Amino acid sequence: MRLRATPFAVLALAGTLAGFATPAAALDKITIMVGGVEKQIYLPAKLAERLGYFKDEGLEVEVLSEPSGVDAENELLAGNVQAVVGFYDHCIDLQAKGKFVQSVVQFSQAPGEVELVSTKHPEIKSAADFKGKSLGVTGLGSSTNFLTQYLAMKHGIKPGEFTTLPVGAGATFIAAMQQDKIQAGMTTEPTISRMLKTGEAAILIDMRTVEKTKEALGGTYPAASLYMSTAYVETHKEEVQKLANAMVKTLKFIATHSGAEIAEKMPKDYYAGDKDMYIKALDDGKAMFTADGVMPAGGPETVLAVLSSFSKNVQGKRIDLEKTYTTQFVKAAK
Repeated sequence: MRLRATPFAVLALAGTLAGFATPAAALDKITIMVGGVEKQIYLPAKLAERLGYFKDEGLEVEVLSEPSGVDAENELLAGNVQAVVGFYDHCIDLQAKGKFVQSVVQFSQAPGEVELVSTKHPEIKSAADFKGKSLGVTGLGSSTNFLTQYLAMKHGIKPGEFTTLPVGAGATFIAAMQQDKIQAGMTTEPTISRMLKTGEAAILIDMRTVEKTKEALGGTYPAASLYMSTAYVETHKEEVQKLANAMVKTLKFIATHSGAEIAEKMPKDYYAGDKDMYIKALDDGKAMFTADGVMPAGGPETVLAVLSSFSKNVQGKRIDLEKTYTTQFVKAAK
Protein backbone atom coordinates (compact mmCIF):
# COMPACT_ATOMS: atom_id res chain seq x y z
CA MET A 1 0.00 0.00 0.00
CA ARG A 2 1.48 3.37 -1.01
CA LEU A 3 0.77 6.76 0.50
CA ARG A 4 -1.10 9.27 -1.62
CA ALA A 5 -1.34 12.99 -1.12
CA THR A 6 -4.36 14.17 0.88
CA PRO A 7 -6.92 15.83 -1.43
CA PHE A 8 -6.80 19.22 0.32
CA ALA A 9 -8.97 20.95 -2.28
CA VAL A 10 -11.83 18.50 -1.77
CA LEU A 11 -11.60 18.85 2.01
CA ALA A 12 -11.62 22.64 1.77
CA LEU A 13 -14.71 22.64 -0.46
CA ALA A 14 -16.54 20.25 1.84
CA GLY A 15 -15.78 22.48 4.82
CA THR A 16 -17.06 25.56 3.05
CA LEU A 17 -20.30 23.91 1.97
CA ALA A 18 -20.94 22.73 5.51
CA GLY A 19 -20.50 26.26 6.80
CA PHE A 20 -17.40 25.44 8.82
CA ALA A 21 -13.78 26.59 8.61
CA THR A 22 -11.40 24.56 6.47
CA PRO A 23 -9.94 21.65 8.51
CA ALA A 24 -6.38 22.04 9.79
CA ALA A 25 -3.77 20.80 7.35
CA ALA A 26 -2.76 17.19 7.80
CA LEU A 27 0.81 16.15 8.55
CA ASP A 28 3.12 16.11 5.54
CA LYS A 29 3.26 12.51 4.30
CA ILE A 30 6.52 10.90 3.22
CA THR A 31 7.41 7.28 2.52
CA ILE A 32 10.97 6.10 3.14
CA MET A 33 12.22 2.81 1.75
CA VAL A 34 15.05 1.17 3.66
CA GLY A 35 17.36 -1.47 2.22
CA GLY A 36 16.83 -3.78 5.20
CA VAL A 37 15.29 -1.80 8.05
CA GLU A 38 16.46 -4.22 10.77
CA LYS A 39 20.14 -3.74 9.90
CA GLN A 40 22.05 -1.70 12.46
CA ILE A 41 23.73 0.32 9.70
CA TYR A 42 20.29 1.78 8.94
CA LEU A 43 19.36 2.27 12.60
CA PRO A 44 18.52 6.01 12.34
CA ALA A 45 15.47 5.43 10.13
CA LYS A 46 13.51 3.29 12.58
CA LEU A 47 14.95 5.00 15.65
CA ALA A 48 13.72 8.42 14.47
CA GLU A 49 10.25 6.93 14.11
CA ARG A 50 10.35 5.28 17.54
CA LEU A 51 11.56 8.47 19.21
CA GLY A 52 8.69 10.43 17.67
CA TYR A 53 11.02 12.86 15.93
CA PHE A 54 9.17 12.71 12.60
CA LYS A 55 5.88 13.69 14.22
CA ASP A 56 7.65 16.42 16.18
CA GLU A 57 8.49 17.95 12.79
CA GLY A 58 4.92 17.69 11.53
CA LEU A 59 5.68 14.71 9.31
CA GLU A 60 3.72 11.52 8.83
CA VAL A 61 6.45 9.11 7.75
CA GLU A 62 5.96 5.51 6.69
CA VAL A 63 9.15 3.46 6.96
CA LEU A 64 9.11 0.46 4.62
CA SER A 65 11.74 -2.19 3.95
CA GLU A 66 13.20 -4.07 0.99
CA PRO A 67 15.85 -6.82 1.23
CA SER A 68 18.65 -4.77 -0.33
CA GLY A 69 19.69 -1.25 -1.27
CA VAL A 70 19.20 -1.84 -4.99
CA ASP A 71 15.55 -2.82 -4.35
CA ALA A 72 15.04 0.38 -2.37
CA GLU A 73 16.69 2.38 -5.15
CA ASN A 74 14.30 0.90 -7.70
CA GLU A 75 11.31 1.97 -5.59
CA LEU A 76 12.61 5.55 -5.59
CA LEU A 77 13.21 5.55 -9.35
CA ALA A 78 9.69 4.21 -9.89
CA GLY A 79 8.27 7.12 -7.90
CA ASN A 80 6.75 4.85 -5.26
CA VAL A 81 8.64 6.48 -2.37
CA GLN A 82 10.07 9.91 -1.68
CA ALA A 83 13.30 8.84 0.02
CA VAL A 84 15.66 5.91 0.48
CA VAL A 85 17.87 4.92 3.37
CA GLY A 86 20.74 3.19 1.63
CA PHE A 87 24.40 3.59 0.68
CA TYR A 88 25.68 6.85 -0.74
CA ASP A 89 27.46 5.00 -3.57
CA HIS A 90 24.09 4.66 -5.35
CA CYS A 91 24.11 8.46 -5.84
CA ILE A 92 27.32 8.17 -7.88
CA ASP A 93 26.27 5.02 -9.73
CA LEU A 94 22.95 6.57 -10.74
CA GLN A 95 24.55 9.81 -11.97
CA ALA A 96 26.72 7.69 -14.26
CA LYS A 97 23.43 6.37 -15.70
CA GLY A 98 22.02 9.86 -16.16
CA LYS A 99 19.79 9.84 -13.06
CA PHE A 100 20.31 12.44 -10.34
CA VAL A 101 19.79 11.68 -6.66
CA GLN A 102 21.63 13.10 -3.67
CA SER A 103 22.46 12.23 -0.10
CA VAL A 104 20.61 14.71 2.10
CA VAL A 105 21.70 13.31 5.47
CA GLN A 106 24.89 11.26 5.70
CA PHE A 107 24.39 8.67 8.45
CA SER A 108 27.77 6.95 8.46
CA GLN A 109 31.42 7.33 7.59
CA ALA A 110 32.14 3.59 7.32
CA PRO A 111 30.18 0.79 5.63
CA GLY A 112 29.54 -1.20 8.81
CA GLU A 113 29.96 -4.30 6.66
CA VAL A 114 32.06 -7.41 7.22
CA GLU A 115 33.17 -10.07 4.76
CA LEU A 116 32.47 -13.28 6.64
CA VAL A 117 34.03 -16.60 5.64
CA SER A 118 32.51 -19.96 6.45
CA THR A 119 34.60 -21.91 8.95
CA LYS A 120 34.08 -24.89 6.61
CA HIS A 121 36.49 -23.15 4.22
CA PRO A 122 39.74 -22.41 6.06
CA GLU A 123 41.47 -22.19 2.66
CA ILE A 124 39.97 -18.70 2.23
CA LYS A 125 42.47 -16.53 4.05
CA SER A 126 42.00 -13.27 2.11
CA ALA A 127 40.13 -11.85 -0.86
CA ALA A 128 42.92 -13.28 -3.02
CA ASP A 129 41.30 -16.69 -2.40
CA PHE A 130 37.91 -15.71 -3.87
CA LYS A 131 38.70 -17.41 -7.18
CA GLY A 132 36.15 -20.12 -7.92
CA LYS A 133 34.04 -19.24 -4.88
CA SER A 134 30.41 -18.16 -4.47
CA LEU A 135 30.18 -14.96 -2.45
CA GLY A 136 27.03 -13.74 -0.75
CA VAL A 137 25.70 -10.21 -1.30
CA THR A 138 22.35 -8.68 -0.40
CA GLY A 139 21.41 -8.16 -4.04
CA LEU A 140 22.97 -7.77 -7.47
CA GLY A 141 23.67 -4.09 -7.99
CA SER A 142 23.69 -3.54 -4.23
CA SER A 143 26.45 -1.82 -2.28
CA THR A 144 27.59 -5.16 -0.86
CA ASN A 145 28.02 -6.30 -4.46
CA PHE A 146 29.99 -3.13 -5.30
CA LEU A 147 32.33 -3.64 -2.34
CA THR A 148 32.76 -7.36 -3.04
CA GLN A 149 33.77 -6.66 -6.64
CA TYR A 150 36.24 -4.01 -5.52
CA LEU A 151 37.88 -6.23 -2.89
CA ALA A 152 38.22 -9.08 -5.39
CA MET A 153 39.72 -6.78 -8.03
CA LYS A 154 42.10 -5.24 -5.46
CA HIS A 155 43.45 -8.72 -4.70
CA GLY A 156 43.93 -9.72 -8.33
CA ILE A 157 40.72 -11.67 -8.90
CA LYS A 158 39.12 -10.86 -12.26
CA PRO A 159 35.38 -10.59 -13.00
CA GLY A 160 34.08 -14.02 -13.94
CA GLU A 161 36.55 -15.81 -11.66
CA PHE A 162 34.04 -15.73 -8.79
CA THR A 163 30.28 -15.63 -8.41
CA THR A 164 28.16 -13.22 -6.40
CA LEU A 165 24.91 -14.67 -5.13
CA PRO A 166 22.07 -12.47 -3.82
CA VAL A 167 21.12 -13.93 -0.43
CA GLY A 168 19.82 -10.93 1.52
CA ALA A 169 20.71 -10.66 5.20
CA GLY A 170 19.69 -12.28 8.45
CA ALA A 171 18.18 -15.76 8.22
CA THR A 172 18.54 -16.06 4.43
CA PHE A 173 22.25 -15.15 4.54
CA ILE A 174 22.85 -17.57 7.41
CA ALA A 175 21.01 -20.40 5.66
CA ALA A 176 23.01 -19.85 2.44
CA MET A 177 26.28 -20.20 4.35
CA GLN A 178 25.09 -23.19 6.38
CA GLN A 179 24.08 -24.95 3.15
CA ASP A 180 27.40 -24.04 1.49
CA LYS A 181 25.63 -22.09 -1.25
CA ILE A 182 28.12 -19.35 -0.39
CA GLN A 183 31.58 -19.84 1.02
CA ALA A 184 31.95 -16.21 2.10
CA GLY A 185 29.73 -13.16 2.06
CA MET A 186 29.26 -9.54 3.02
CA THR A 187 26.78 -8.67 5.70
CA THR A 188 26.12 -6.39 8.64
CA GLU A 189 24.93 -6.46 12.25
CA PRO A 190 23.18 -8.26 13.79
CA THR A 191 23.89 -11.05 11.25
CA ILE A 192 27.63 -10.75 11.89
CA SER A 193 27.35 -11.37 15.62
CA ARG A 194 24.88 -14.22 15.15
CA MET A 195 27.30 -16.15 12.93
CA LEU A 196 30.35 -15.40 15.05
CA LYS A 197 28.52 -16.60 18.15
CA THR A 198 27.69 -20.00 16.62
CA GLY A 199 31.20 -20.38 15.24
CA GLU A 200 29.87 -20.92 11.71
CA ALA A 201 31.81 -17.97 10.30
CA ALA A 202 34.89 -15.88 10.93
CA ILE A 203 35.78 -12.31 9.96
CA LEU A 204 37.83 -12.01 6.78
CA ILE A 205 37.59 -8.24 6.15
CA ASP A 206 36.18 -5.80 8.72
CA MET A 207 34.74 -2.44 7.66
CA ARG A 208 32.86 -1.51 10.83
CA THR A 209 35.20 1.30 11.87
CA VAL A 210 36.73 4.24 10.03
CA GLU A 211 40.26 2.96 10.70
CA LYS A 212 39.62 -0.55 9.35
CA THR A 213 37.68 0.87 6.42
CA LYS A 214 40.67 3.00 5.44
CA GLU A 215 42.80 -0.16 5.47
CA ALA A 216 40.36 -2.04 3.24
CA LEU A 217 39.19 0.73 0.89
CA GLY A 218 41.91 3.37 0.99
CA GLY A 219 39.98 6.14 2.74
CA THR A 220 36.88 7.24 4.60
CA TYR A 221 33.88 5.58 2.94
CA PRO A 222 30.55 7.34 3.56
CA ALA A 223 27.92 4.65 3.39
CA ALA A 224 24.43 4.68 4.95
CA SER A 225 22.53 7.84 4.07
CA LEU A 226 19.12 9.34 3.43
CA TYR A 227 19.02 10.05 -0.29
CA MET A 228 16.32 11.51 -2.50
CA SER A 229 15.88 12.53 -6.11
CA THR A 230 17.44 15.92 -6.83
CA ALA A 231 14.18 17.08 -8.42
CA TYR A 232 12.23 16.26 -5.25
CA VAL A 233 14.78 18.01 -3.04
CA GLU A 234 14.62 21.17 -5.15
CA THR A 235 10.81 21.30 -5.15
CA HIS A 236 10.08 20.16 -1.56
CA LYS A 237 12.65 22.01 0.51
CA GLU A 238 10.35 22.45 3.50
CA GLU A 239 9.65 18.72 3.80
CA VAL A 240 13.31 17.85 3.22
CA GLN A 241 14.36 20.26 5.97
CA LYS A 242 11.91 18.64 8.38
CA LEU A 243 13.31 15.21 7.54
CA ALA A 244 16.85 16.48 8.06
CA ASN A 245 15.89 17.99 11.41
CA ALA A 246 14.51 14.64 12.60
CA MET A 247 17.47 12.62 11.31
CA VAL A 248 20.15 14.93 12.72
CA LYS A 249 18.40 14.87 16.09
CA THR A 250 18.44 11.06 15.88
CA LEU A 251 22.16 10.96 15.06
CA LYS A 252 22.82 13.14 18.10
CA PHE A 253 20.77 10.72 20.21
CA ILE A 254 22.92 7.82 18.98
CA ALA A 255 26.12 9.73 19.74
CA THR A 256 25.04 10.56 23.29
CA HIS A 257 23.39 7.31 24.41
CA SER A 258 24.65 3.81 25.13
CA GLY A 259 23.83 0.73 23.13
CA ALA A 260 21.49 -0.41 25.91
CA GLU A 261 19.60 2.89 25.90
CA ILE A 262 19.25 2.78 22.12
CA ALA A 263 18.17 -0.87 22.12
CA GLU A 264 15.31 -0.06 24.51
CA LYS A 265 13.81 2.18 21.84
CA MET A 266 13.92 -0.45 19.10
CA PRO A 267 11.38 -3.22 18.29
CA LYS A 268 12.21 -6.39 20.21
CA ASP A 269 12.25 -8.53 17.07
CA TYR A 270 15.29 -6.55 15.91
CA TYR A 271 17.31 -8.28 18.65
CA ALA A 272 17.17 -11.55 16.67
CA GLY A 273 16.52 -13.41 19.93
CA ASP A 274 19.61 -12.10 21.73
CA LYS A 275 19.29 -8.63 23.26
CA ASP A 276 22.74 -8.67 24.90
CA MET A 277 24.35 -9.49 21.55
CA TYR A 278 22.38 -6.70 19.89
CA ILE A 279 23.50 -4.18 22.52
CA LYS A 280 27.15 -5.20 22.28
CA ALA A 281 27.07 -4.84 18.50
CA LEU A 282 25.60 -1.35 18.91
CA ASP A 283 28.25 -0.32 21.43
CA ASP A 284 31.03 -1.70 19.23
CA GLY A 285 29.73 -0.19 16.01
CA LYS A 286 27.90 3.05 16.69
CA ALA A 287 31.05 5.11 16.12
CA MET A 288 30.47 4.51 12.41
CA PHE A 289 27.65 7.07 12.55
CA THR A 290 28.22 10.77 12.02
CA ALA A 291 27.01 13.00 14.86
CA ASP A 292 25.69 15.72 12.57
CA GLY A 293 24.72 14.16 9.23
CA VAL A 294 27.44 16.05 7.35
CA MET A 295 29.29 14.33 4.50
CA PRO A 296 32.83 13.50 5.74
CA ALA A 297 35.64 15.32 3.95
CA GLY A 298 37.25 13.22 1.22
CA GLY A 299 34.56 10.56 1.45
CA PRO A 300 32.92 11.07 -1.95
CA GLU A 301 36.33 10.89 -3.62
CA THR A 302 37.03 7.51 -1.99
CA VAL A 303 33.68 6.12 -3.11
CA LEU A 304 34.24 7.35 -6.66
CA ALA A 305 37.72 5.78 -6.72
CA VAL A 306 36.31 2.44 -5.52
CA LEU A 307 33.50 2.39 -8.11
CA SER A 308 35.77 3.57 -10.92
CA SER A 309 38.16 0.70 -10.30
CA PHE A 310 35.70 -1.99 -11.43
CA SER A 311 32.36 -0.53 -12.56
CA LYS A 312 31.86 -0.21 -16.30
CA ASN A 313 28.92 2.07 -15.51
CA VAL A 314 31.23 4.61 -13.91
CA GLN A 315 34.48 4.15 -15.83
CA GLY A 316 35.05 6.93 -18.36
CA LYS A 317 32.10 8.99 -17.08
CA ARG A 318 32.45 12.52 -15.75
CA ILE A 319 30.92 12.49 -12.29
CA ASP A 320 30.09 15.79 -10.61
CA LEU A 321 30.46 14.80 -6.95
CA GLU A 322 28.97 18.08 -5.73
CA LYS A 323 25.66 16.99 -7.25
CA THR A 324 25.66 13.64 -5.39
CA TYR A 325 25.13 15.13 -1.93
CA THR A 326 24.10 18.32 -0.15
CA THR A 327 24.91 19.64 3.32
CA GLN A 328 22.40 22.50 3.04
CA PHE A 329 19.73 20.87 5.18
CA VAL A 330 21.85 19.23 7.89
CA LYS A 331 23.75 22.46 8.49
CA ALA A 332 20.43 24.27 8.89
CA ALA A 333 18.96 21.54 11.13
CA LYS A 334 17.66 22.61 14.52
